[in-house]
Amino acid sequence: MHSKNLAFAAIIALGSSLSLATTDALAQSPSANPRGQEAAGLPAAAPPHNFARWEKEIAAYEAADRVNPPPKGGALFVGSSTIRLWKTLAQDFPNHQVINRGVGGSEIVDATYFADRIIFPYEPRQIFLRAGGNDIHAGRLPKEVAADFANFVNKVHYHLPNAEIIYIAVNPAPARWGENDKYRDLNKRIRKLALDMPRVSYVDSYGISLNPDGRARPELFVADKLHFNAEGYKLLAEQVRPYLPTPK
Repeated sequence: MHSKNLAFAAIIALGSSLSLATTDALAQSPSANPRGQEAAGLPAAAPPHNFARWEKEIAAYEAADRVNPPPKGGALFVGSSTIRLWKTLAQDFPNHQVINRGVGGSEIVDATYFADRIIFPYEPRQIFLRAGGNDIHAGRLPKEVAADFANFVNKVHYHLPNAEIIYIAVNPAPARWGENDKYRDLNKRIRKLALDMPRVSYVDSYGISLNPDGRARPELFVADKLHFNAEGYKLLAEQVRPYLPTPK
């Protein structure tokens, strides 16, 4: 009887050792542990995109539309803070019906996600999109952001097949100069997509913020060295103007 008890105890001990070994192995598995994933040279899973962070701004646009509905068939400008902060948009293009629906800090996927609310209701003839810099800054690769642009075009043209989509290239800024190579790659990829897509154009505004030595011009930006000042927007408007229809 004593020998049976000893044998049973040994089995229990062996089972416990195996359980601990299995638990330890799982804890070190890249698929079970993000830190292990990084240690193994694999990228950690990206957090889900937080669309809700823009809900307040989108709702504010909708509230303004209910009070003063914008005209349909005009030129709609969407994208990140370069659009949102373009306060002289109507003055820069006085012969056109322009609508500003920029959302500061947003990415291309945000414009796609909220298109039902800040694009389609206006039935715009033209849609100018300026976004992509925040996407790169958040760690996305140029090829991923270019794919987001293709998704944007597909969704817009599904609902507005005759609308012209014009992408405004991302340009260097002193505050994010280290991301400049990725900006160039992104612009190149989107330009290629635009050439192969119907009713899609590309505004090559990349160089407007560079001096002859190829460095960003700080005098075109506000104190944060990221967003354009009045002179910067003047140069941007000059690049965009030829893409608007000639007034009759």
